[in-house]
Amino acid sequence: MYSNNFLDFLNSISSSPLRVLDRSIPNSKYIPLDLSESNKALNSVDVSSSSKLSVYINNHIKEHEALVAYGGYLEVRNIYKRSPHFNNQAKDGRNIHLGYDLWCYANTPIYTPLDATVHSFKNNTNYGDYGPTIILKHTIKDIAFYTLYGHLSLESIKSLKVDQVFRQGEQIATLGDSNVNGDYPPHLHFQIIRDLQNYAGDYPGVCSEKDLEFYIKNCPDPNILLMHI
Repeated sequence: MYSNNFLDFLNSISSSPLRVLDRSIPNSKYIPLDLSESNKALNSVDVSSSSKLSVYINNHIKEHEALVAYGGYLEVRNIYKRSPHFNNQAKDGRNIHLGYDLWCYANTPIYTPLDATVHSFKNNTNYGDYGPTIILKHTIKDIAFYTLYGHLSLESIKSLKVDQVFRQGEQIATLGDSNVNGDYPPHLHFQIIRDLQNYAGDYPGVCSEKDLEFYIKNCPDPNILLMHI
């Protein structure tokens, strides 16, 4: 029924909001955050420093009396220039963000938005990488797809098992800090993936412009599931 339109399928999953953070946080406490290269306010911020970027993000949250800053899908970001992990694998480098970031504090609980099983998990330790990462598999109406949770705490994957079952709304992890999450301010990288392409515990969360057409189709806007925070 949905084989030719994955977006329609995702939109059909739920008529009520889905969440990966505490459901008690109202929409009014989420504030958009622009980390794209076009944001001139970042010109005065050393985005290569997790501590300095953290000050910028935390001030943004406080100024708007919010609890969570969010956004980032398809943002072109300068932050990845600091790491060879994103610039030694493609001629033109990888700087287009494919996930949805939720910036809050370390140890924030993370929940699965849907019934799931653990597909895989891994500590991706490259500089600027995900750090501890979990990939969940969801099967709905006989259609399988995946969600990725990056920048978690080490404790999140310590006792995890492949094929472990989580029910919708159940806690799956907590956020890590800059010491373990790839050297970023604490945040969740949430990504929808249609075809994992044989990856396990990892999947590209940033792409180059030449590969963007493929990744837009394979990794649609995660806010489709989060019901437009």
